Amino acid sequence: MHTPVPSAFTGTSNMIAVLVLLTEFGMFRAPLLRSQLRLYALQSFLVTILAGFLAISHHIPELYALGIISFVLKVLIVPYVIRRFLDRAEISLSDDRSLGVASMTLLAMAVSVVGFFTMNSIHFDSAALPTAALDISMAVVLVAFLLAILRSDVVSQAIGFLSLENGVSIASMVVASGLPLVIDIAFLFDLLVASVVFGLLMRVHHARAKTLSTENLDRLKG
Repeated sequence: MHTPVPSAFTGTSNMIAVLVLLTEFGMFRAPLLRSQLRLYALQSFLVTILAGFLAISHHIPELYALGIISFVLKVLIVPYVIRRFLDRAEISLSDDRSLGVASMTLLAMAVSVVGFFTMNSIHFDSAALPTAALDISMAVVLVAFLLAILRSDVVSQAIGFLSLENGVSIASMVVASGLPLVIDIAFLFDLLVASVVFGLLMRVHHARAKTLSTENLDRLKG
């Protein structure tokens, strides 16, 4: 049976989604917190490009506004706030990792493969983005969740949570790209609240412990 050649829209969408996943892997290898932050900004920018590309291709006006708001919030404001905190605290290096870089990367690859093929088995048909983007978005979510677990500094954990939202954003564009704008903005407002909370936690934790490591909190486990 002849396999149809993917369209330019499908190929471009899948390529952007793969780049989002690759930036997530890059966060595991980034030795500097500022490098992780730049990768998060790049990842958010790619998600914004994907939203704009989808808006142009399928004529969805809501996605134009969503892309602009997402760019301002996730590419400019959130990285700026975290970078200001790092500059004031004079911190550049990540604290201890619970695993080595190679071990974390291999584990992240295994988790992403599980997420990809798990979603691929659902056979969801999307009228907007190709279904492969949904499979990749699940891989992004799981790898981001793993980043928040394995890295033992509060900034990496915050970036893991924020980048998890980027994976959810791609999934929402696949599943429900035509949602009303007010609902999309509500999701971004939740992200803004989470960013403020993480900013306060980072300040309080660093002021009390004089470090960004969360290993001392692990001792409180029962």
